[in-house]
Amino acid sequence: MKAKRRLRVAVLLSGSGTSLENLFETIDRGELEAEIGVVIASKAKAFGLERAKRRGVPALAVPRSEHADTASFNDALHQALDEYDVDLVALLGFLSLFELRGKYEGRVINVHPALIPAFCGKGFYGDRVHEAVLASGVKLSGATVHFVNEAYDQGPILVQEAVPVLEDDDVESLGQRVREAERRLVPRAIGWIAAGRVRIEGARTRIAPPDNTA
Repeated sequence: MKAKRRLRVAVLLSGSGTSLENLFETIDRGELEAEIGVVIASKAKAFGLERAKRRGVPALAVPRSEHADTASFNDALHQALDEYDVDLVALLGFLSLFELRGKYEGRVINVHPALIPAFCGKGFYGDRVHEAVLASGVKLSGATVHFVNEAYDQGPILVQEAVPVLEDDDVESLGQRVREAERRLVPRAIGWIAAGRVRIEGARTRIAPPDNTA
């Protein structure tokens, strides 16, 4: 009997790749039935590329700065992705808009450092999100993994986790708490997808219970 292929994931990032490293470690521990097929960075010096190379995973730079607009940048991204047979694209700290182009609907996820639909959309990324959260006076923030559509942070939500905003929080302390939530959520979301448990219905996702028949 032919073994079922593991879910092959392309990771797109722009920075240090801590979420990528977390995925590698989760896979190494046998807690996630998936593999990283390629890592693509929008910045040539993104340290996430070095993390991939250390693991023997193809690591490509497609610098956003070398492309005049979003469309030409996505031309280059799609050309790079076409060389790899991936089932899922994970945007983990990727700071540009990824265009689905009729090929990747329901196959791209993004992690956002807030509870969508709050503090999201174009211009809300990284510490900017935490600054806005602290300035607003809200008592909860968190992390969201969602499917990607054609607008920033607007696709169906897959999983969220709330974290408290403490009285003495600054951007760094709040950001650390949110990143810890992200490290829990991203492998969980990919695991659900790998197990075939996720169904998208319009603007919502449905998560089926685990199959315990094996």
